[in-house]
Amino acid sequence: MEPLTKILSASAELFSQYGFKTITMDDIARRAGISKKTLYQHFANKQEVVKESVIWYKNSMSANCSGILNEAENAIEAMVKMLAFFDEMHKRLNPMAMFEMQRFFPEAYKTFRDMLVDRDVVMIKENILQGIEEGFYREDINADLMARYRLETSMLILQPNLLVSDRNSLMTVAMEIGEHFLYGIMTAKGEKLYRKYKEKYLKQQPKL
Repeated sequence: MEPLTKILSASAELFSQYGFKTITMDDIARRAGISKKTLYQHFANKQEVVKESVIWYKNSMSANCSGILNEAENAIEAMVKMLAFFDEMHKRLNPMAMFEMQRFFPEAYKTFRDMLVDRDVVMIKENILQGIEEGFYREDINADLMARYRLETSMLILQPNLLVSDRNSLMTVAMEIGEHFLYGIMTAKGEKLYRKYKEKYLKQQPKL
């Protein structure tokens, strides 16, 4: 693995697990298995590391999500597999990481948000349109609005709020909100298929 990839991968892991505020350049070099000299040959400061690792992480996430959507048999299976994918991601995510990025690294946060709008909203909208065509989602919904709504609610739980206090509650709340969204847009035909895929792909989360 190239040193740059090691740095970006290590940084993304550390920031997602422990947040952005306390991680130092020493921590990043240690996790990447490189010297601080090598780290500073690629990045002048932590600000640069944060921005580039966020872009790298978001590109990786988008590629994974795109693969899930493209390989699914239908819109419902795609959405359930996405719920399962983010459930695994939330197991390693510090609930305060997004808030810390927004507060202490606003430029990186803006880049992250812009990438969400450019990519994730489009992917969710395409899934909704596919589901409508397949008869699994209601015909009377606004696909673009619902795609944005889904994205905003998924981001809401990554801000300080009354819903989330630790990783376990983050996983539970994320799954609950995702399921709530689906039941709001599915037809009876879609609900039947959802229950089938839920049993296959999703682990039951403990109640709060």
